[in-house]
Amino acid sequence: MERGLLWLPLLAVFIGLAWAGWHEFQKVQAYEAWATEFDRSKYDIRSMLGQRGDELTWGRPTRQGPIDLTTLSLHQVTTLQLEINGATVPVDQASPTGKSVELALATASGETYRIPFTDGDLARRWEKALHQSLQALKSASA
Repeated sequence: MERGLLWLPLLAVFIGLAWAGWHEFQKVQAYEAWATEFDRSKYDIRSMLGQRGDELTWGRPTRQGPIDLTTLSLHQVTTLQLEINGATVPVDQASPTGKSVELALATASGETYRIPFTDGDLARRWEKALHQSLQALKSASA
């Protein structure tokens, strides 16, 4: 009897882990359905991001699909910076790490949008790709 009671908390932990895994699996399934309409996309536990042409769309992942969706045209973006813990990261820093990794997009109207990331390397790759997209838009309009 006593041994059974000792195993009961461990059983509760396993049930909790199974539920959390199923919950995350459903989020990934919703992301995969959402991401089919984009040229490039990313998923992590903090946000979903997709790029189609010069349009960026991002939001928070849920089991039913993304919520709090924001769409922004790259034509509106004036500056693009990678920020870690609120401080701008130099372009030459190889693998940025920190608690809060965000891609900050500033527009001509003065608004700043922040896209959260959990992986600094992934954020750096998105920053480089978006810089290239911005350069292509500038050269095409010139």
